[in-house]
Amino acid sequence: MRPDPSDPREAEGVLNPATAWGPDGRLHLYPRLVAEGNISRVGIAEVEVTGGVPTGVTRRGVVLEADRAWERGTGHGGVEDPRITWIPSLDTHVMTYVAFGPLGPKPALAISKDGQDWTRLGPLQFAYEDALDTDLNLFPNKDVVFFPEVVPGPDGVPSYALLHRPMWDFSFVRPEEQPPLPAGVTDDRASVWISYIPAEDVVEDIRALVRPGGHRFVAGPEFEWEALKIGAGPAPLRIDEGWLVLHHGVTGTVVGGAFVPQNNVEYVAGALLLDAEDPSKVIARSSQPMLVPETEEETEGTVANVVFPTAIEKIEGAHYVFYGMADSAIGVARLSRVDA
Repeated sequence: MRPDPSDPREAEGVLNPATAWGPDGRLHLYPRLVAEGNISRVGIAEVEVTGGVPTGVTRRGVVLEADRAWERGTGHGGVEDPRITWIPSLDTHVMTYVAFGPLGPKPALAISKDGQDWTRLGPLQFAYEDALDTDLNLFPNKDVVFFPEVVPGPDGVPSYALLHRPMWDFSFVRPEEQPPLPAGVTDDRASVWISYIPAEDVVEDIRALVRPGGHRFVAGPEFEWEALKIGAGPAPLRIDEGWLVLHHGVTGTVVGGAFVPQNNVEYVAGALLLDAEDPSKVIARSSQPMLVPETEEETEGTVANVVFPTAIEKIEGAHYVFYGMADSAIGVARLSRVDA
């Protein structure tokens, strides 16, 4: 998918999509549409499949706009980078997205039964835990995605779980302030965390999904290709060995702050494998990236040298990864198992 030059809502790119299957058996793409001034909406398009391979889209409109006051600020705003997880036990699509509001990027949720009409549950409110010695709600947070199944939570409690990436960075609102890192955290690079909501709380009231607790560190930068930061991509995929999590790794130099488009960074994609019985535990990870910027669409754009995976779908027996290309377009790659 490339921007439609006749649509001002796409003037600065289409990127970082979510996906979901509709009740009619059609696959839908939910791209971030970026208008002039870096104002984002979440669109909807039907995926065209040729010979079992996604080859294009038919646009169907917009499902979410920054039409709430907390989703926009003075001179900025938008609803950005949706991820969608279909959770069968809830019979619900759960969309996470970034609300670029008055205090910077904050994660939020919306839900839908059919993938067409979405109801906001509001911004995430991370439960306060005194042992952390900080409040996660102080910080910007991105790359939030739910697991599709109930998993064992802290103390084995059946829980819905989400990955997220707190950013220990106040530069958007208080650039001179030193962020209070959680207890035991000495590396301030953005990393993947996990939080949980007891399943019985969600069954009683689905709005409990916005109140996660039991926060745990999962994984931080480890290899050279992820030296600057990492973040989760699509919803975790259950495989025989555990939970497969595609993630992006970033290298380069940030200029002018983390909240403005960068031209001196590179985004590549790798994978984490999380334990099925304790998804806060990494049991394996890729030492080399699995996808790197190579094509013209990936190496030239609003932010050059970016591949940013955000969705995985199984189509006619094969898994396909949908990803942002240089913050300008959307590509697809086949995900295959390679036996050693």
